[in-house]
Amino acid sequence: MRTRSQLLARGVGRFNGCVLRWRAASPALRRRLTVVSYTGRRSGRTFSTPVAYRLVEGGAVIEVSLPERKTWWRNFTGDGGPITVLERRGHATAERAGRRVRVTVRFTD
Repeated sequence: MRTRSQLLARGVGRFNGCVLRWRAASPALRRRLTVVSYTGRRSGRTFSTPVAYRLVEGGAVIEVSLPERKTWWRNFTGDGGPITVLERRGHATAERAGRRVRVTVRFTD
């Protein structure tokens, strides 16, 4: 029998797969959605997740929707950490302001 967290992880994986297929099929979505890849601080595992973003000079900004339900952005609190966005390497930092979280990426390559 699967635990609740295993079922949730499976559901999130399926949802992310659907988002990536939609992104691949739509030029409009490609301008707003991308996949970020990063290494977990505690686990050391590499993760990839689709996110909405906007480009800014020298980097990108990711406004995390429903941040209380997501954990990926916590890898970038404090001094931040390495991230790959749009197949470019960068350094990301997360800032929390009330219920909002913004991840700012500065490209390093």
